[in-house]
Amino acid sequence: MPPAAPARTDPFIEHLLELLAPAAAGAPLKARRMFGGWGISWDGLSIAIVADGRFYLKTDAQTKAHFAEAGCLPFTYDAKGKRTEMSYWTPPDEALDAAHAMTPWARKAIEAALRAANAKAAVKPAVKRATAKTPAARKTASGKGRRRA
Repeated sequence: MPPAAPARTDPFIEHLLELLAPAAAGAPLKARRMFGGWGISWDGLSIAIVADGRFYLKTDAQTKAHFAEAGCLPFTYDAKGKRTEMSYWTPPDEALDAAHAMTPWARKAIEAALRAANAKAAVKPAVKRATAKTPAARKTASGKGRRRA
């Protein structure tokens, strides 16, 4: 059986990774095929997607207005007869030409991804506490589980 062919890279994705690299500040950037498009992550956090050949950066309540004011467009899709907007917006067209123009927009995406990750992390301990009601999960002050006789 012949060895598997090496994965082909997409020139547009390679270009985007080069544009995003200065904002990444040495943290790893990865691109993966995802749902017919691409997902781009920074240090394990999703910061961008490519869908239908278009590039979108992660946004949140704090950054969305910046993108809208710059004339950027949101990523939307139709589901069950309803248009849904995701938290990803295109950067300004000029940002696709040079890394120095992309950097402030990429930093906004990284900041939005960090805020989203921190918000999830803040919710997880509360969920774990609520589910730790089974006898095996209960711990005494000494850190050892209680035994029933």
